[in-house]
Amino acid sequence: MRMSKMGGKKISGNYFKFLVYLVVVVLINLVGLTAFFRVDLTENQLYSISEASKRVVSSLSEPLTVQVFFTKNLPAPHNNTERYLHDLLEEYSIYGNRYFNFQFFDVNPDTGDISEQAKENQELARNYGIHPVQIQVIEKDEVKFQRAYMGLALIHGDMVERIPTITSTMGLEYQLTMAIQKLTNKISAILSLEDKIQIKLFLSSSLEVVAPYIRLNEISKLPGKLESIVAGLNDKSYGKLEFHYLDPTHDQSLETLSEKYNLMNLKWPPLSDGEIQPGKGTIGLVMEYGDKAVTIPLLQVLRVPLIGTRYTLVDLEKMEEIISENLESLIDINEDLGYLVDHGTLQLSGGSPDDPTRRQDSLSNFQSLISQNYTIKRVNLKDGNIPESVDCLVIVRPTEKFTDYELFQIDQFLMRGRNLALFLDAFNEIMPPGQPTRSFNQRPRYVPLNTGLEKLLEHYGIRIKKSYAMDENSYRQRVPTRFGGGEQAVYFAPIIKNQSINKELDFMTNIKGLVAIKISPLALDSERVAENGLKAHKLFTSSEKSWEMGEPINLNPMFIQPPQSEDEQQSLDLAYILEGEFPSYFDGKPVPEREESEKDLTKTSQTSSEKEKSEVDLSKIEPEGEFLTKGRNGRIFLIASAEMLKDNILDARGSNPNTSFILNVIDFLNNRQDIAVMRSKEQRFNPLDDTGAGTKTFIKSFNIVALPILVNLIGLLVWFRRHTRKKHIQMMFQR
Repeated sequence: MRMSKMGGKKISGNYFKFLVYLVVVVLINLVGLTAFFRVDLTENQLYSISEASKRVVSSLSEPLTVQVFFTKNLPAPHNNTERYLHDLLEEYSIYGNRYFNFQFFDVNPDTGDISEQAKENQELARNYGIHPVQIQVIEKDEVKFQRAYMGLALIHGDMVERIPTITSTMGLEYQLTMAIQKLTNKISAILSLEDKIQIKLFLSSSLEVVAPYIRLNEISKLPGKLESIVAGLNDKSYGKLEFHYLDPTHDQSLETLSEKYNLMNLKWPPLSDGEIQPGKGTIGLVMEYGDKAVTIPLLQVLRVPLIGTRYTLVDLEKMEEIISENLESLIDINEDLGYLVDHGTLQLSGGSPDDPTRRQDSLSNFQSLISQNYTIKRVNLKDGNIPESVDCLVIVRPTEKFTDYELFQIDQFLMRGRNLALFLDAFNEIMPPGQPTRSFNQRPRYVPLNTGLEKLLEHYGIRIKKSYAMDENSYRQRVPTRFGGGEQAVYFAPIIKNQSINKELDFMTNIKGLVAIKISPLALDSERVAENGLKAHKLFTSSEKSWEMGEPINLNPMFIQPPQSEDEQQSLDLAYILEGEFPSYFDGKPVPEREESEKDLTKTSQTSSEKEKSEVDLSKIEPEGEFLTKGRNGRIFLIASAEMLKDNILDARGSNPNTSFILNVIDFLNNRQDIAVMRSKEQRFNPLDDTGAGTKTFIKSFNIVALPILVNLIGLLVWFRRHTRKKHIQMMFQR
């Protein structure tokens, strides 16, 4: 009876505990519904938005809506991308409060039976310029292809930004934040325009005669369609667009104007046995505001072997997007970035299509990536000064000498608290005559470069050594089988590993590996830097197995061998950022005079008669504040390798570590540190640290020998404890 009462109390106690636990679980769920919070345990906080994103989205003053068009039930990894995007937008909405909203639209593929709602969603997606893409699906050991919508549109007022294709989570937060920032800037820029943006269609009516012969039957409908597209954009641009259709055939003065804009001009001889008379015609679209103009080609000429020449009109479905993108460039929504285009620097276009060196010297990836967030201002020091709107000037491999006046312009630019990004080469690579590319028999000459920038840098406290950095930890290229196969070390392409990268600056934190090529070491004069009151940040170095190759230079990998003695090897400094209030190189020196060009001399001769009439002795006028001798806080980034900006190093998608490093540096020099940190956190390149031969041997031996012994010892210990406990229990009952 007593046992029954005790059992009943135990059962009732268990029921009580169950009810208590149930109440606690319900309360926890209620708290979770009303008090949302997240904990991101990843090292780089990959699943939490950065401070830059919080700042941008929290500054919204008008509603912004994100409409996502994502096909449901996609296979991996695309389903993970959808989940990540949903979580990311959830967090944006927390900091955007009532001004940020998002909505997912269910859009099915174009094949099969789909609902009326899905059809409406597809039409809406197409209106935003979002079209299905083809993805690869593996089902039942079969590779199949599926069409899927994976894009979004951001609507802010009457303005629309789009990310038409989202195939990866890499860089997604960066794209979203920059798109939101561009939208808010775009509305402010458009509303502040005093005049309308002129969109001019140059289309000669004479082209209608030859249009059927070149399969351009729709050319007569082009004015109406473009006018309709511009009208639709005008509604979203607060009425700031104005369309004009110009026919050079009936107005000869337009021909000169079309030459100014470099529009396509077609000429033809007599055709169809003389039925069609010889003639010419112009076609092209021009967007113009103030003294700026953008030309949009409307006709593409393709020369196909065996088939001949073919003419195709631009895809009108994409014209709205094309005009919108050029609108942003025209009204300077993005911050200006200066790029020096004279003095033999590498050109952004990479040269003409017929130039055999175009591919290896192309900076098209750099230009494309930078243009997403900056407006590139081409700076010509020979004809003018550095624009005031530029906060950072990029100089890439100049080969011509700067005059003292041009150096003075750069010096004073820095004195005004602006920044320099210098990608300089220590040598000028000169190919033998008739050899545009390197051949086995004839190797290039490497002539030391002295442009005048060297004396500015040495004054500030840093110089470029006249040598190339070699490193045993370098890129290895595969050798063709006909040459013996295997791998060949390219010692002039050092691999920069994590332990050689300085993480002092936040934007370098997640850069864990780089590849350099044809890079020269830097020498820092610490005493001069300290005297100037500057601070030097060493960004990365080569490994301890590095050495320098001085003149004569021979970069044929087959003829490069590491030094015999390890004493000749050491780590080399490869990239620096100097910052502070720079002292002027021209302090205590006379202000350099500008060398007059032929154009200046002509202008001077034209106004000499006016000067003769002046009775004022200009030499008696003493200017004040002629130049700054001590600068405001500025920065110089220096790396002695222009190769770091070329297409074979930078990824067009901006995803590899080298590309992130370069873009982060540009953002840092434009006072966008938070944006640089946001981009670098997306880096998921996590190489293993190097281990020595002794460490590798120890780990291998431990796994083979010590680990089994340790398992046996633990087993013996467990057996001994159980045996002791068993004997102890036996002794208790024997008593």
